[in-house]
Amino acid sequence: MKFDLHCHTKEGSIDSKVSIGEYIKRYKELGYDGFMITDHNSYKGCLSWRLMNALHKYENMDDFTVLCGIEYDTKDAGHVLVVLPDGVYMPVLRIRGMRAKKLANIVHRHGGILGLAHPYGIPSSSAMSFKLMNENILKQMDFIEVFNTCESELSNKQAAKLAEESSLPGFAGTDAHNARFIGMAATEIEWDIHCNNDLIAAVGAGAPIRTEGTVREETLKGRAKEMWFSQLGYKIYNRGLGKIKMPQRRYMIRKMNNGHKPFSFRKAE
Repeated sequence: MKFDLHCHTKEGSIDSKVSIGEYIKRYKELGYDGFMITDHNSYKGCLSWRLMNALHKYENMDDFTVLCGIEYDTKDAGHVLVVLPDGVYMPVLRIRGMRAKKLANIVHRHGGILGLAHPYGIPSSSAMSFKLMNENILKQMDFIEVFNTCESELSNKQAAKLAEESSLPGFAGTDAHNARFIGMAATEIEWDIHCNNDLIAAVGAGAPIRTEGTVREETLKGRAKEMWFSQLGYKIYNRGLGKIKMPQRRYMIRKMNNGHKPFSFRKAE
């Protein structure tokens, strides 16, 4: 089955211009079996999808699957893609700044999987540029994003090599925030996938996974992100928010450690 496993939606990411409906329409036309919502530290896109689907706002969905994930900003390993079991959505993942090891413990304890997104991409948000990134963190990962349309050929080759050396499966995604990048990456999995649980099972069982894609043309926005002042600004913003909300995050983790059950989708938002 063919998926794009890294998509940002207009409903859930402030920097995305693509609606869930547009993703569904275009990926159906391109012959994909589905795509995964991976908004930044938010389940708003997933919530919108769940509500609109329940109201039958999307037609002919029997042979098309929308998966619900999240792209989380860690303190020490950049962006990490997280996939939790169906019906498990945790408010703590809306609060950036958690260490990757703690994130992995929480995700695995609740039956989910996680993996490094674009590990050799822009230094401010990519794992291999973080001083605190180490082998112990890598061992906690279940997959690695080996192809990202927004990254360079060299970055993707390095990511693929890292996955091979770590004996981890590779995912591919467009990381699309703009409709013109739809269809430029694909993850093909030899497994019947119709929900998050199926994807988690496929990774756990070692199902054959192939990736392909096309690196997008260079853009002014892309070049700007690589400039030192953009990276510094992002670090200040990301780490600043993480520190401000650290007490709230610790409180929520403490509640979970004391036996608090995972939250339902509605409560997560």
